Amino acid sequence: MKKRTQLVLASLVLVTSACSGAKPILYPNPHLQAAGKEAAEQDIESCRQSAESAGAEEASGKGTRVATSTAVGAGVGAASGAVGGAISGAAGRGSIIGAASGAVWGLLTGIFYAFAGSPQPSQAYTNFVNRCLQDKGYEVTGWQ
Repeated sequence: MKKRTQLVLASLVLVTSACSGAKPILYPNPHLQAAGKEAAEQDIESCRQSAESAGAEEASGKGTRVATSTAVGAGVGAASGAVGGAISGAAGRGSIIGAASGAVWGLLTGIFYAFAGSPQPSQAYTNFVNRCLQDKGYEVTGWQ
């Protein structure tokens, strides 16, 4: 039971750290210096909420990436399994085994890249937040 608890806690830490998305980096212009760091953080949060209210999703496409990776893995696995099966004389069975193993591999790599891959938010989301912050007097130099 203790190992199971450790595994759950380790998984939560991994998922939480992977979900801590990127945030805008502000250039230290006169407005930022006058407003201060705390006010800037509040403005960033306000702009993030405005972006989400407008329909811009911070992390879009994760489910699509996992599904695409799974489908590509199944296709590659089926093709390679059929080739291997044709060489050994059992193309049908080889393609089924290849498709199954390719789908599993594609699913696992898709999940990994969806959660541990690029932490960059969607383009629409960053554009919205950048514009909102610019309207407030900040200069966004990038996201990190």
